[in-house]
Amino acid sequence: MAELTPPTLPTLVQRFFLDHLGEQRAVSAQTVAAYRDTLRLLLNYAAAALHRTPSAITLPDLDAPLLLAFLDHLEKDRGNSVRSRNARLAAIRTFLKYASHHDLASLATIERALAIPLKRFDRSMVGFLSRPEISAILEAPDRLSWAGQRDRALFSMMYNTGARVSEMIGMRCRDVVLEGQPAAHLRGKGRKERSVPLWRQTAALIRSWRRQIGDPSGDSILFPNRSGGRMTRSNVTQRLNLAVATAGRKNPGLLDRPVTPHTVRHTTAMHLLQSGVDITVIALWLGHEDTATTHMYVEADLAMKEQALMKLQPSAAAPGRFRASDNLMSFLQSL
Repeated sequence: MAELTPPTLPTLVQRFFLDHLGEQRAVSAQTVAAYRDTLRLLLNYAAAALHRTPSAITLPDLDAPLLLAFLDHLEKDRGNSVRSRNARLAAIRTFLKYASHHDLASLATIERALAIPLKRFDRSMVGFLSRPEISAILEAPDRLSWAGQRDRALFSMMYNTGARVSEMIGMRCRDVVLEGQPAAHLRGKGRKERSVPLWRQTAALIRSWRRQIGDPSGDSILFPNRSGGRMTRSNVTQRLNLAVATAGRKNPGLLDRPVTPHTVRHTTAMHLLQSGVDITVIALWLGHEDTATTHMYVEADLAMKEQALMKLQPSAAAPGRFRASDNLMSFLQSL
């Protein structure tokens, strides 16, 4: 029920994070960080546009024109993609829906803001690596150095499991079972857990890596940085770029396109699909909540098969046209 005196915007923001996200929804730290970054960007932009401090901004100030200008600022000034713009808008919508239950006086402003649509964009073809290319990347790190051994184990685990970067950098030693049937236990979006079997080669690399770091306790980070802490997304991307640069000496095609940790995830999915694995199993493997998300790999695979089919057609095979003989024409004319 709405309060008699509507709370201020700073109060709403604090309650949104502490009560709504923290207590009621119990979202992950990554989700909290995404909402936090969005509201920081929005409040900083609004403060500059309205010539006020962020604490002096009110909920009616966050009207549709200001939000549209903010979204335009994200694309044009910050260089964000349409996908990032839509993610920011989705976070703002969540906050405004929460605020609408506590400030009825601003309901009209909130409704107009919620009417701002997500922006449509062209979805590019799923990018993935061939088997020789991913093999070259997995072999690229220096097996004689500490960082190289870690990277070889890390990249092999990424390709084996198709895990997200956040799942990899948060993995602890206890999350990998190496006895019996080796498997990795992953915690994905929405705190959903899943187990993925490990190949023998991956399990052997993990065993070797654990011996390298002194067989740490179960709570220890499996793939730490030099100081023993958790790697960041940028750390993983940087190390992958180094491996791609090394592998590109023998596979120049790798240097012609961007290869990100998510490309490795796409590669896992496409190789599973091409090996005949059912799409529902791939969805479970990747931790997709909806199999519709996984269908983009089927579409990509069909598109590539069509391109291959077109290449098989002889270019000189132009369709001919049947011309009836004079005798046939005479017969038809006599009917």
